[in-house]
Amino acid sequence: SARIAELGDWRGDALARVRGLIRQAAPDVVEEWKWRGVPVWSLGGIICTGESYRNAIKLTFAKGASLKDPTGLFNASLEGNARRAIDIHEGESLNATAFKALVRQAVALNVAGTAARTAKAVKGVGAGRTTQKAPVRRLAGGNPQIAKADGDAPVRAYIAAMPDWKHMLGQRLDTLIVGTVPGVTRAVRWNSPMYGVEGQGWLVSFHVFTRYVKVTFFMGASLRPVPPGGTGKDARWVDVHEDDFDEARMTRWIRQAAALPGWRP
Repeated sequence: SARIAELGDWRGDALARVRGLIRQAAPDVVEEWKWRGVPVWSLGGIICTGESYRNAIKLTFAKGASLKDPTGLFNASLEGNARRAIDIHEGESLNATAFKALVRQAVALNVAGTAARTAKAVKGVGAGRTTQKAPVRRLAGGNPQIAKADGDAPVRAYIAAMPDWKHMLGQRLDTLIVGTVPGVTRAVRWNSPMYGVEGQGWLVSFHVFTRYVKVTFFMGASLRPVPPGGTGKDARWVDVHEDDFDEARMTRWIRQAAALPGWRP
């Protein structure tokens, strides 16, 4: 914020717009001030930096050479083995949708580098046996195969192995559920993270499919509005696609679910 205010011209406005897009694409992003005044955005590693020059704002992606850029946003630092950059000049606009897709790719790439180490965190769960070995296998639709286990570690391993943009969504869902439901417990069942309250039962879970993540409320028929998926007695779900996550609505459903009896298998 101080750097944006300090610039005080079109460069500050451009940097503010970029900052907003990054925070939309990666709500848990870490913002830092490094190297004598360079804004740095990180999540699982550096996503990009925002250097200010007299005639340009330069957004340098640390692993840009490994990212897909179908719209050709990268227009600088094109010769390097790792980095790629976007130079924004006065009067130029940025394709918001394409830029956010780059940010999500960068985050997924950062996380993929630590997925194997995260999967090892489930070692020793239960009866002291290794319940999951790296790398995590993905089943049909890209759903991570995580062995049945209780606790935070298997859920973290599942989320770490969720592919591309779905990883960020998994993080957002996990943060939202844990922050909304007091005393929530976590586990993996049927290759899905499960969230519940001891003595109350399971409230909600999610599962990866090819084009979406299915979020299931076990007593969803009692929620208002009722989630659109399902016609059975109790369970209802919503399919969340890239860029259509309604956090406010999801929060309301989670709060309602926490006030209801859960599902007991």
